[in-house]
Amino acid sequence: MTGVEIYIWTTCPFCIRAKKLLDSKGVDYTEYVLDGDEEGRAAMAERSNGRRSLPQIFIGDQHVGGCDDIHALDAEGKLDPMLAAIAQG
Repeated sequence: MTGVEIYIWTTCPFCIRAKKLLDSKGVDYTEYVLDGDEEGRAAMAERSNGRRSLPQIFIGDQHVGGCDDIHALDAEGKLDPMLAAIAQG
């Protein structure tokens, strides 16, 4: 699997903040809206080692976590190289 995937609730402020960061970097991502979708949320939790909080973000095959996690990666200078690696395929 390649690319960036984000599981969200439409009105979740943390989801909106995480998407803004990705948008600011010009990232194309696949968005899974889980509003009222318990099956989808269960599938997300299975992929994210049981984490049910939103958002949950995946870059390539790697689960990077939620909003605070992706912002921490960015602050540490680790996000851009991860995004560049998946852009190259």
